[in-house]
Amino acid sequence: MRPHLLSLWGLLACAAPAAGQVRPGIEVLLSDSAHLVAGQRLALLTNQTGVDREGRRDVDRLLAGGYRLTVLLSPEHGFRGREDRPGLPDAVDTATGLPIYSLYTTPRPPNFAVLDSVDIIVIDLQDVGARYYTYPASAVLVMREAARRGKRIVVADRPDPIGGVVLQGNVQAAGPLDAERLDFLPLPMRHGLTLGEILRLANERYQLHADLVVVPAAGWRRGAYYDATGLPWVKPSPNMPDLESALHYPGTCLFEATNLSVGRGTGFAFQVVGAPWLDADAVLRRVRDGSRGTGEGLAGVELLATRFTPRAPTDGKYDGVEMPGVRLHVIDRGGYDPTRVAVTLLAAIRGVHPDSLRFRGNRFDRLAGGAELRQALLAGRAPAAIWRSWERALERFRRERAKYLLY
Repeated sequence: MRPHLLSLWGLLACAAPAAGQVRPGIEVLLSDSAHLVAGQRLALLTNQTGVDREGRRDVDRLLAGGYRLTVLLSPEHGFRGREDRPGLPDAVDTATGLPIYSLYTTPRPPNFAVLDSVDIIVIDLQDVGARYYTYPASAVLVMREAARRGKRIVVADRPDPIGGVVLQGNVQAAGPLDAERLDFLPLPMRHGLTLGEILRLANERYQLHADLVVVPAAGWRRGAYYDATGLPWVKPSPNMPDLESALHYPGTCLFEATNLSVGRGTGFAFQVVGAPWLDADAVLRRVRDGSRGTGEGLAGVELLATRFTPRAPTDGKYDGVEMPGVRLHVIDRGGYDPTRVAVTLLAAIRGVHPDSLRFRGNRFDRLAGGAELRQALLAGRAPAAIWRSWERALERFRRERAKYLLY
């Protein structure tokens, strides 16, 4: 652990809040470690989740405190978290007049040259604990560019909302960090890390040699879910309405790359999967057929047949069409593995509707960390055999991640 992290730990040990009252990293930074950013020209990578316990924006707190904030950077979904489309343009924060440079741009690369005008880049983003979220990848690209320019990165850390103990799903193999846009990092589907811990791992894995300082969230314990932190839920993205959706997301996100809806355009996105052609009752009968080796994959969750109607879904799937679906509800967080449930559901849907289920090949493989999962499902491989094939890599990752943990 680096010396400045040790000093931060000393501060946090003396100033930890009462149980259930977590102080996000931005509060710790400005109250206990302001010397890290005082007098420096700052860029801030954040969005609507960059707020303190009272809902005050990082931007406003920094400016009110006299800090030299000059540049804003925004990830996918934009600075206000309302966009659900690629190719977001640069903009201006109307409340402060500060320029906002979008990192989620296509086809041109982001304007990283703007980092030349600052001394320190502060990062404050709420991740959701699943590999598919692009915020960590955007932060890694910014860290790479900061390292090239000799700029320090200061991460105002936040809890992993679905806990930092459990690891689930397969592990994506590490690829080169040589593109302007990075899809996903070499993590399990449910990785059990905070953003600050991910960046510590990536800094070493990719040998970026960045000057990285992580300011931990005070009072968070690895086993705590977001509703035990005392922090307000701010939707990390337009279709992440609550913690229930986040709990299912490491599994149900896979359905994004099929011709099933995940409930975008409803108030319960990622808590349901459905399509007009789906026989939900038949799928559930197949899922619950213990002879197919699916029983152990269904712990901790209730699956129910339902009907729902997406309204103006941003994925374009079945707008205004009432359809059958399967609704997921967590009944035991400790026993629930959303990645196993997703594989079980995909296998059952494939078994009931072999001519209707479609995989969007390249996109599914990117989400799934390779072609193996799609090929196994198409070959009719038993769900239990699929998820058991993940165990060795998961255990290797568990050992590897230990040296990057901060809590």
